[in-house]
Amino acid sequence: MTPAEALTAARTVAERLREDAVARDQANRLPRAEIDLLRDSGLLSVDPDDHQTTHAVTRIVAAGDASIGHLLGYHYLHLWRASLYDNAELARSLRQEVAADRLFVAAVSNPRDTLTISPNGDTLSISGRGAFATGCAVADRLFVSTIYDDREARLVAVVAGGAEGLSHPPDWDNLGQRLTASGSIVLQDVRVRRSDVLGTFPAGEDESSPRRLRLSLVSLAFQAVLTQVLVGIAEGALGEAARYTRERARPWPASGLGRAVDDPHVLAGYGELSATLRAARLLADDATRALAEADACGLDLTAPERGRAALTISAAKVVSTRLATEAASRIFEFTGARATTRSTGLDRFWRDARTLTVHDPVAYKARELGAFLLTGEIPPITAYS
Repeated sequence: MTPAEALTAARTVAERLREDAVARDQANRLPRAEIDLLRDSGLLSVDPDDHQTTHAVTRIVAAGDASIGHLLGYHYLHLWRASLYDNAELARSLRQEVAADRLFVAAVSNPRDTLTISPNGDTLSISGRGAFATGCAVADRLFVSTIYDDREARLVAVVAGGAEGLSHPPDWDNLGQRLTASGSIVLQDVRVRRSDVLGTFPAGEDESSPRRLRLSLVSLAFQAVLTQVLVGIAEGALGEAARYTRERARPWPASGLGRAVDDPHVLAGYGELSATLRAARLLADDATRALAEADACGLDLTAPERGRAALTISAAKVVSTRLATEAASRIFEFTGARATTRSTGLDRFWRDARTLTVHDPVAYKARELGAFLLTGEIPPITAYS
């Protein structure tokens, strides 16, 4: 699928998702049908190394349904990061399998999880519980990050979605992003072959080593993807609200106008949000370019180059966070009281934005930008920056 074909397919999928987004959000079922829609569209097979295309597709789909855009963006991210580890053959075969069989990939990679992996004869055994395992309940393949060798290293293994000993407690009933299947996951003696191990993170490895710097791009990629999803939420909120204002909103009596779309306050409000959305799109795309350029450096990536990419992505995350929550709230000023009915479903944008924007506190991204401005300090390498 070419980039142009992928963008066209994404628009088709987004429109299909938009049509019944309210009903699906309220039903709060596992997104099996939505994953099948992605399979049939061919979007699961887009080249994960093409960050510009995968991030654009993620944003387009997120505008139709933020949960499904989130799942798709993570799918691309996991396939891309597989190639950063030691087991190049497994990464290649996984990509081929995804393309041939239209598989969906998710991961158990919360940095606070304490899943352990230990030798068990000719295989390895994984046990433990993971929290916020986004998409894992509907995934065909899982990347599982585990503790290994008496906590001296973290190891990443690939597990089949239907593996024996794998279960998904039905505990995801959050305010927003309800169709991301982001509940917990339990692994009880789940067996994997040694050849299913992608690679390790030795605990004592120097952060400035070429390998460690390259692997550290994974945390930046998560932030860049979430930034695109937040911009997609703002796009979706403005699009739905504008449609409602054109078709259903009534002018306030004191305006003396016959149509809500002629009210100067409504026009100015939409105009302000539209202008901010344009800025956020540019910043999000700048973040994607920064990630792509850092990725292209391979093992030649330097700490200053990595730091500059982190700052660019943090700037986009700060602005997209503010925009998504503001836009999803202010649209009610332009649509009126009748738009607050449950059947209208405009509240889903605010709920999705609020849920995603507390994924990791954006104040720490702002702190990184401020520290660089005042002291020249580049962001430290963490699970979130």
